[in-house]
Amino acid sequence: MLTPVPGGVYIDATLGGGGHAAAILKASAPTGRLLGLDADPRAIERVQKRLAPFGPRATLMQANFRRIADTARQNGFSQVDGILFDLGVSSYQFDVADQGFSFSREGPLDMRMDPTTGPSAADIVNTLDAEDLADILYRYGEERRSRRIARAIVANRPITTTTHLAEVALKAIGRKPGARLHPATRTFQALRIYVNDELGALEEALPQAINLLKPGGVLAIITFHSLEDRIVKHTFRQESRDCICPPRSPICTCGHHAQVKEIVRKGLTPSPDEIARNPRSRSARLRAVRKL
Repeated sequence: MLTPVPGGVYIDATLGGGGHAAAILKASAPTGRLLGLDADPRAIERVQKRLAPFGPRATLMQANFRRIADTARQNGFSQVDGILFDLGVSSYQFDVADQGFSFSREGPLDMRMDPTTGPSAADIVNTLDAEDLADILYRYGEERRSRRIARAIVANRPITTTTHLAEVALKAIGRKPGARLHPATRTFQALRIYVNDELGALEEALPQAINLLKPGGVLAIITFHSLEDRIVKHTFRQESRDCICPPRSPICTCGHHAQVKEIVRKGLTPSPDEIARNPRSRSARLRAVRKL
């Protein structure tokens, strides 16, 4: 979708392990430039080593992508050829215990992308009442048994580790024979999204990203669950229309003009072969638009 070219200017808004960034820099050699962002300071430190061979062509900044416009302009990336968002948690964050993203590894119940900002997941589960906790689990995790899990959390406080929370969720709702997902999956997803305000950040970042693109530039976004995909789909559909007035309006009064054209209207999903090679890709969906 991005089709990087020599001399192109790109932004990787979610560095993670640096795989996408390295691929973009290779494809845009010898003069392409890339700005890489990540809210997690440990990701920046890790990727700096991986991208060191690319020298000054790679600029890395610790920043939440909700500040993508300011961060880009401050670093000389005011008009770019391509922007990539790979949403959610990186494989590295899942595979280490100390950030609290994985219920299969015991660690502190943190879940903050930036460990210096805002309340942790432990703060949330140990202070909110059952009704507010249930609302978070239902809204952000689409957990149908949210109230039962929330009551169990309150009854088992204090909860300070990932494995303790996973055990509480498991005991609260049980596990159906043959079920693919662990009973705590949606609970962990909901808390992570809430703690990091991931949906709010995405809603703020999308208009900024579209504005940063040159004419012909591409914005590509990989989502992993329906809530974030819904936001991306709605934004792309709205910004690809000349009029966003209510359908029954007799004349257009909105003054809106299309900024982008959808490259793939329904999004791309991984093939069975890709899922077999990389099971974590199973829920991924790629959407992309081109700037008019």
